[in-house]
Formats: sequence, C-alpha cells, structure tokens
Amino acid sequence: MRSALYTGIILAGGYACLTPALAADPTGDWRVADGVANIRVAQCNGSMWGAVSWEKQPGGRDENNPDVSKKNRPTLGMATLIDMKKKPGVDQWEGQVYNAKDGQLYSATITPAGPDQLEIKGCVMGFLCGGETWTRVGPPIPSSPANAMAKGVQKSGGAAPKPQGPQAAQATTGATAPAPAAPKAAAKPGQKGAADPVGDICLLPEIAGFAH
Repeated sequence: MRSALYTGIILAGGYACLTPALAADPTGDWRVADGVANIRVAQCNGSMWGAVSWEKQPGGRDENNPDVSKKNRPTLGMATLIDMKKKPGVDQWEGQVYNAKDGQLYSATITPAGPDQLEIKGCVMGFLCGGETWTRVGPPIPSSPANAMAKGVQKSGGAAPKPQGPQAAQATTGATAPAPAAPKAAAKPGQKGAADPVGDICLLPEIAGFAH
C-alpha cells in the first residue's frame, strides 16, 4: 500500500527556470516541497482549481479519505485546490484545499509571489494556519472556458486519413508499401499524452461535475 505523501497545505517546491510569466497568474504546474508531485492549477468555470498532474512514485491512492468509496481512488488527477475564488482588489484566491494526509478539507488561499512561486496557506477552523511555497515547473495555462486545449488533442480510434500522393496510387492498384512512421509530438501543457496522463484538469469528473 502506498500512502499519499503530499497534501494541499504541506507542500513546497523544487525549482525549474522558465520563461517569465505574469506575477499574478497562479495557473500552470507547480512542484511540491519534497518533489513527490506536481500540482496543475487552471481556471475552470471562473474559479481556480488544482489537481495532481505528476507523481514521483506512481500508483498513489487516497487511502486516508474518510469516505470509504474514495479510499481506493488514484491520487493522480485528484483535486487538491477546490473552487478558489479571486479576492477583490488583491492577487489572491481563496477556497478549500484537500489534505490527503488526513482526508480533510481546509480553508485556504493561494497567492502568486513573483512569476515562479506560489504561496499556499491553509487554516483549521480559522486558526492554526500554516503555509508553504510551491515552485513553477510548467508555464501558465490560458483561460479556456470551452476547454479548447483538450479539444485540440487528437482522439484515438477515429477514421484513418485518406492516403495521398504515391500512397493513393498504391491504394488504387492494390499495391502495398510500409507507411512512414509519424513523428510523436510532445504533449503540451493541459493536453493528454504519454508524458501527461492528466491533460486539461477542467475535464476531470471531480472538477467538471462540481456543483457551483
């Protein structure tokens, strides 16, 4: 049994130097303190959400959740920052954070601290507050109300494209020839791929089905 080794509160970051981003943009991928996970933050339906986008040790389960039906759910793709709303007049968002170490929700805020750091603060019953700083490892994610990023991902199982040129002639005459291998494109932030199994977090059932 693997324990969930990260939380929405007791996390901070490793470091990766990226192209400068807007200081007030909390979206993107963020590395946690001990390097065991990345949290992807994106704007979904007008709120900021965060979900586990990468795990150093794959196969984690939410085994500390008090809800028996969720104890076996994968931690990869699990929401950690919940429905965070921007506070008027300041670059800060507040909502809830899920702590996988005890399976509880706590009130929390996220605040960009420069382009590559994000401060996370959580409180229990309005006091006993603690916080950490995450470090950016992925660029900001453009706002996508229609989930255009996800729609741009090529879907498997569709009809094969019609051959053109020499391949069309071969198809007409019945001749066969090996097709050239198509180069594999690297997955972009927010898209599913071999190196990015989570993709657009706004499409995750837990986030897409959230009752506002």
